[in-house]
Amino acid sequence: MFDDALTIAFALLAVAAALAVARVIFAESIPDRMLALDLLVVVALIAIAGDATRRDSDVFLDVLVVISLVGFLATVSVARFIERRGSR
Repeated sequence: MFDDALTIAFALLAVAAALAVARVIFAESIPDRMLALDLLVVVALIAIAGDATRRDSDVFLDVLVVISLVGFLATVSVARFIERRGSR
């Protein structure tokens, strides 16, 4: 039962990731693209957490912390870039 729920969740995450990639490709402004990339980071974090739950392992939890910190730093750096240059 739990594996079926995780399979459905992974399928929905794949759809969300595909839509986010489409948003990155077809967005007209930098903030829209950054928001879509943030969504991709969150989807990746949830997928890794779901896989760690499925395997009943805590090996990838350090990876979750690193990816979340890199995503945060990327968001902050792009926000500073937009603040200085403009969103265009």
